Amino acid sequence: MIKRIVEVSNPSYLHLKNKQLLVEQDHDIVAQVPIEDIGVLILEHGAISITQPLIIECQKNNTTIIFCDEKHLPYSTILPIVEGNNLHQKILKQQINITEPVRKNLWKQIIQKKITNQANTLKQFNKNAGRLNKLVTQVKSGDATNCESLAAQYYWKELFGKDFVRNQNAGGINSILNYGYSIIRAMIARSIVAGGLHPAIGLFHHNQYNGLCLADDLMEPFRAWVDSLAYQIYKENANISITKEIKVPFLNLMSESVEFKNKQMPLMVSMYYLTANLKRNFTKETKVLHYPISHNQINNK
Repeated sequence: MIKRIVEVSNPSYLHLKNKQLLVEQDHDIVAQVPIEDIGVLILEHGAISITQPLIIECQKNNTTIIFCDEKHLPYSTILPIVEGNNLHQKILKQQINITEPVRKNLWKQIIQKKITNQANTLKQFNKNAGRLNKLVTQVKSGDATNCESLAAQYYWKELFGKDFVRNQNAGGINSILNYGYSIIRAMIARSIVAGGLHPAIGLFHHNQYNGLCLADDLMEPFRAWVDSLAYQIYKENANISITKEIKVPFLNLMSESVEFKNKQMPLMVSMYYLTANLKRNFTKETKVLHYPISHNQINNK
């Protein structure tokens, strides 16, 4: 079932009663939601208080809690460490012990899918994707020739114009992209934990200070979907900033219908199938990593 994304953006007191989230503002209950219905809880105000029992109940239901910073961007995520799968130790050993050829093959597929999705985003807006169509055929095991970087150099200029620079610390459209990516990252991290994998053990990303390396790996092909939404907003107003209205399409992306191995399902649900498919690669039951396909991709084939 598709879970709800709940965002709290005003000073509030959040607590638990009868396994339900209660949002209290000025001593009045303004919202009440069953914890089991919540997939993500986004806290976007510095004057929000939350009780420990509520946090624990969210973790028991694999509800991701996201804390935002003063720029209204997701800054940190809380994920459970003891729930998710009763074969957790066995699955972790499989994840840790994957061979180098398997790891490199998986990363190759991820980069091929990322570049393919970037090409489809360009096609969606009648932009030239020829360079990316060529690069996707040149990706080698482990992306040894760095096709990902070559594709990015072309892609950003073609999508947003020759003066655009992708900067994670910049405002405007860059901050919009950061927000969208953070939502996708949290959703994938949630599916990773639910599948019994450890989000810090990545395929390519391996920063010791990053607790979500595997999520950063798996999310790469989804970035172009965020880019598509961001570009549509950018076309209407190049001087944009994050507002409540701007966030809506990125939050709605999680419930968007996608195709996964010829089946229709919400994107959030497909991420669990993606994680399950990844685990089969770890055990060598398959050598193919399947990703969901958006309707825009299908139309752009």
